[in-house]
Parts: sequence; structure tokens; C-alpha cells
Amino acid sequence: MAQKILVVDDEESLCEILKFNLEKEGFAVDVAYSAEQCQTMDLNVYSLIILDVMMGEMSGFTFAHQLKSKPETAIIPIIFCTAKNTEDDTILGLNLGADDYIQKPFSVREVVARVQTVLRRAVRQKEDSVKSSSLLSYETLQVDINKKRVTLDGEDVQLTKKEFEILVLLLSNKGVILSRTHILDHVWSDEVVVLDRTIDVNITRLRKKIGRYGSHIITKMGYGYGFEE
Repeated sequence: MAQKILVVDDEESLCEILKFNLEKEGFAVDVAYSAEQCQTMDLNVYSLIILDVMMGEMSGFTFAHQLKSKPETAIIPIIFCTAKNTEDDTILGLNLGADDYIQKPFSVREVVARVQTVLRRAVRQKEDSVKSSSLLSYETLQVDINKKRVTLDGEDVQLTKKEFEILVLLLSNKGVILSRTHILDHVWSDEVVVLDRTIDVNITRLRKKIGRYGSHIITKMGYGYGFEE
């Protein structure tokens, strides 16, 4: 599926030129002629917004600030494409969270090249974010959630499925004491009957398998378990 780009500029001819050339490169392109028009649109579908600054009642700077202040649109890359070409304007645009700032007049080839660069960077950042969110660690104890792999000092540690899930739960909540009920709901959610003793046995085995880090799995009598840094 083609990446979708929104071009926002009150110059209709400029919008059409950018739309034509970006579509030639394989992008799906929509246009809007004011920030106010954009506010009536579902912006979450766009991979990138090309934004003019001087438009109608709401400037591109104000609209960009609104986008970056909302969690649902904050991650959408923005390229300012504007005749406001002073150094202060550029710095303001970048400080608002824009990914690039192109001054008018510009060459269409330059805009296309910069769009491709920003989108490649956005994809890499998204991949890095997904990758980092799948990795948990404490010093040399590493857990790869996607690969279901645990290493200690670079050596593989063989855990059962339940031991692995307990370790992930504890490392994801370092410094927090998790009740037995919480652990049961997250690790044994598909089981009909599980005794508290089952948790204790798995915790004991897990402590032994992760060596010196086993002592970081603490017990709070009457409360539950936690991983203490």
C-alpha cells in the first residue's frame, strides 16, 4: 500500500504540482488549502504532512503545534514548505518538531528527495522503537521477547514458558511488587485452577537459572513478588 502524504497550502497550483510529482513517485497524495480544512480530516492515515506557514486564519506553525501536542498525531512527520525564509523562521519550525524546512521557491526534485529521506528516517525510527520495546534487560541479563530468548553474560538461559513469562512480567515492572493474583492473571490466564504454590515453585526455579540476578527477585510476604534493581 502506498504511503499517504497530505499537502497543505493555500496556493492551489502549488498543491497540484506537488501532488502530480509525488504521485509519479508512487505516493498517494491528498491536498488541503488551509489548516482549518485539515481539522475536519482524519489525519492519522497520513505518513507525512507537507505544510505551508502563511495560510488563512491559522498559520502552519500554529497547526503544527496542535499536531505535535496530540498523542495520536504527534508521530506524523512534518515538512514545512514556505516563503518564510529567515533563520528565525527555520529555527522556530524545527523547534516545533518539524522534520525538515524547505524554503520557497524550491525545485520539485528537491522536495521529492527530502520527502523520501524523511519517510525513510521515520520508518527506521519506527522499526527501532519496535525492536527496543521487545528487549528487556538488567545489566547482563537480557530478554528478547520476540525471539523468546534469555541470555546471561551472553550465554543462553533455558527457561520454561511460564518461567519466561514471569521474568518478562517482573522485568517490565522493575521496582513494583506484583500480587500473586496479578501474576496468575498474566501468566496463567488460560488455566482453570492454579495453586499459589505453583507460582512459588516457578519463582524458585527462575531464581536459580538466572544466577546472581536471582537475588533481585524479591518476596514481600503477604503481597507478592518483584524485581528489585
